[in-house]
Amino acid sequence: MDVDALLDDPARRIVVCCGSGGVGKTTTAAALGLRAAERGRRTVVITVDPARRLAQSMGLESLDNTPRRVLLPENTPGELHAMMLDMKRTFDQVVEEHADPARARQILDNPFYETLSTGFSGTQEYMAVERLGQLRESGEWDLIVVDTPPSRSALDFLDAPERLGRFLDSKLMRFLTEPAGSGPLRLLGAGVSMVTSVIGKLVGAQFLNDLRSFTSAFEAVFGGFQERAERTYQLLQDPGTAFVVVSVPEPDAMREAAFFVRRLASDGMPTAGLVLNRTHPLPEGPAARLGPEEAEQAAQALARTGKHPLAEAALRLHAERAHVRGRELLLLDRVLTAHPDVRVSEVAALAGDVHDLTGLRRIGDLLAGAGPVGGDPAAGTG
Repeated sequence: MDVDALLDDPARRIVVCCGSGGVGKTTTAAALGLRAAERGRRTVVITVDPARRLAQSMGLESLDNTPRRVLLPENTPGELHAMMLDMKRTFDQVVEEHADPARARQILDNPFYETLSTGFSGTQEYMAVERLGQLRESGEWDLIVVDTPPSRSALDFLDAPERLGRFLDSKLMRFLTEPAGSGPLRLLGAGVSMVTSVIGKLVGAQFLNDLRSFTSAFEAVFGGFQERAERTYQLLQDPGTAFVVVSVPEPDAMREAAFFVRRLASDGMPTAGLVLNRTHPLPEGPAARLGPEEAEQAAQALARTGKHPLAEAALRLHAERAHVRGRELLLLDRVLTAHPDVRVSEVAALAGDVHDLTGLRRIGDLLAGAGPVGGDPAAGTG
């Protein structure tokens, strides 16, 4: 994957780092953002990582819903800003934009809205897309790098916004919130009253009343809400957007990455490539050509002589690493066999975590292929 060409392209305005949880998306996004800034672009990185490692690695005490500038060396040609998604504040902003002040206050004060905006499944992904749209519309940034939510499934980032929208506009919601004596439900009369009475006992009458109040107020802004979400979703299909799929060489993560690559292709979303993180390449040189079985056999031969314990230990270590490397290449080959056009950047495993700009800069170099990967203890994303 030509990372520098990706970051330098003036038509490229959005880079989305996606993948299942725990594969290093946050560090990858931060490293790409830093590299873009040091190559002259005014860049903002959006993170949703609750561990806040991104702020720490950039020398910031904390992040919030407002982009904050990261201090870079004086001769840096571009700028780097970072922010952490506040999904409730973003949701509040959408409501305030699409509703008059009185109706907005009615929605914001509703207990059901409080639950929806802070803990409902899909809200975080929905608001990540919404915040991306807000930043893109502002026109302040040359490049926006998005670290997607740490979901169990990478597909949640694409599916959750639509899922949340379907829920808000569902027949069930309308059934629960329609007064029994109005609309089409009045034809069902007492039957509806009995059903809603039973539902009220199950979820609580106050909850049902809050839900009715919320839906009544929210219906007036729902059209604009949906239209904006659809417009932002279309932004993800724009040629100026690129998806970087991040994975680690483990079966579940690679299977998830393959699903995501296939989904991006079916949805017409541009894929820049795959970052294979925390790999274990063999060091360059003649030893790299020594297979695991050969190394193990040589170690056993030395063990029988009892004369070269250090050489024996080195051979066994090499055999173990060669086995690991073989499994990694097999997993990667399966993905590339199904998706031969996918470009790959491989980054070796860390000896420790990335905790500062120097570490992020090193990761950026490795992502761009600007330094050796194999055997480097400073390589790899956390």
